[in-house]
Amino acid sequence: MNIENNVFPLTSKEKIRYSDTDRQGHVNNSNFSTFLETGRVELLYDPNKISKPQTAEFVIAKLNIEYKKEILWPGYIEIFTAVKSVGKSSVTLLQRICQNDSVCAEAETIIVQVCSISKKSKVFDDVVLSQLNNLKIPH
Repeated sequence: MNIENNVFPLTSKEKIRYSDTDRQGHVNNSNFSTFLETGRVELLYDPNKISKPQTAEFVIAKLNIEYKKEILWPGYIEIFTAVKSVGKSSVTLLQRICQNDSVCAEAETIIVQVCSISKKSKVFDDVVLSQLNNLKIPH
């Protein structure tokens, strides 16, 4: 992903906890998905960004993480999140985790909007579609 951090529409911050680390002294890879969740939730569930219908939820269909560098404790990380593409009921997010301006991981996540009752995919309404498209990285 050859994109500058400053073009991502959302930046989230997390403090690394000692409990995030493993016996090798760095953050365990399983915690990377939790950090990515922070960015996804701040983007998709902020009513100032996305007007999600009350009868809909977002679920992960696919998560692909490319690990680049270890994350060390103590310290902080930044999670950068943007929309890559939007389908009828799905959105692909691009995310990056950085520590001290170094890229530690990059991820691509496909999220599907589903009906809260039927659990089947639910087409985005025009408002949500527009809001998601406004969160794309400019080309």
